[in-house]
Amino acid sequence: MPRDERAPKPDAPVFEGAERLQKVLAAAGVGSRRACEDLIFRRQVTVNGRVAKLGDRADPTRDVIHVDGERLQVDTRLVYLAMNKPRGVVSTMADEKGRAALSDFISNRVEQRVYHVGRLDADSEGLLLLTNDGTLAHRLMHPSYGVSKTYLCEVAGPIPRSLGRRLAAGIELEDGPVTVDSFKLVDTLGKTAQVELTLHEGRKHIVRRLLDEVGHPVARLVRTAIGPIRLGDLRAGRTRRLTNAEVAALFKAVGD
Repeated sequence: MPRDERAPKPDAPVFEGAERLQKVLAAAGVGSRRACEDLIFRRQVTVNGRVAKLGDRADPTRDVIHVDGERLQVDTRLVYLAMNKPRGVVSTMADEKGRAALSDFISNRVEQRVYHVGRLDADSEGLLLLTNDGTLAHRLMHPSYGVSKTYLCEVAGPIPRSLGRRLAAGIELEDGPVTVDSFKLVDTLGKTAQVELTLHEGRKHIVRRLLDEVGHPVARLVRTAIGPIRLGDLRAGRTRRLTNAEVAALFKAVGD
């Protein structure tokens, strides 16, 4: 009797929590089940690196699924948030000294326990990512993955034309050299200036130390982007859930 082509291949284990693949995709927001079946039929879906077929099943808590080459997060237990951290808030979930902390802003908005990805010092503000996906968080923070971060800074001016080239060439700090990927003068106002810089560094107070070293101490620092995720018009103290496309872009940024 011919083998049912819709059934998963023997080398594709089916876990106890597995569901029809189109149902998993639809639950993740890809589209209707009919649209997801069409994606599978067109061989645009892979499960654990294997091209999926109609009739395949997947476990959203175990399997790695890509659609059109982009990683899709299908585990509904995982949460991905962007937050605009206000100035004066410490980058911890709780603070033993009683200072305002991240949990003060998310405790009533998220049921799951999440953790911040990296830090911003209390005097800095802007984009923080929060998640309970430990693997992705580790990759985003680890220097070997080289995820860029962009900052908008108010600094002492005036800014010489040569500063961008000097920063790109590298500045020696007490704990080693640092270079920036891009630098732009955004605006000038009297004796102050707004500059934007992007770098892959994650050392403590790296942006403040860098600009202080070249004679332009920072009066205000706002992180505006982490990799492909931008702060946008998110108001201070507010959070939002990342879209499926943004989560996929984060996975892509760390090579998944």
